[in-house]
Amino acid sequence: MSKEGTKQTPETVIQIRRCACVVKGGRRFSFTALVVVGDKEGRVGWGYGKAIEVPLAVDKAVKQANRSMVQVPIVEHTVPHEVVGRYGSARVLLLPARPGTGIIAGAGVRAVVEAAGITDIYTKSRGSNNPINVVKATIDGLSKLRTREDVARLRGVEV
Repeated sequence: MSKEGTKQTPETVIQIRRCACVVKGGRRFSFTALVVVGDKEGRVGWGYGKAIEVPLAVDKAVKQANRSMVQVPIVEHTVPHEVVGRYGSARVLLLPARPGTGIIAGAGVRAVVEAAGITDIYTKSRGSNNPINVVKATIDGLSKLRTREDVARLRGVEV
């Protein structure tokens, strides 16, 4: 759990990688952590931290994730409309689902949408299956979402 601020946001560790640097005395290991943080009420962020020990890498990633939070519109526990998130060669398709469907998603996408507070959604990941790129593509897709009210306000019409 993060000790930042007053409100605790649970983090989900998606991936831990070990990297070895060969030096005169042998190998020196460092670790990277990919973390997703969300308040389950429409705010979600991701972070990537690197350190010589796993807990330090996770703490760095959580700090970065708290700084990179985005607001996600949620309508009846799902996304308001179909959207495709892109990052590099990773593509993530997010589709609204009826109540009771659950989260139909892979590990990276599942962690992001659960942290955002979405409980019913269909997803399909295409292209790159690198967890970092998939998480970034999912966040991109979620940040493109708009509700009916937002679109009507931007166009200057009434719903």
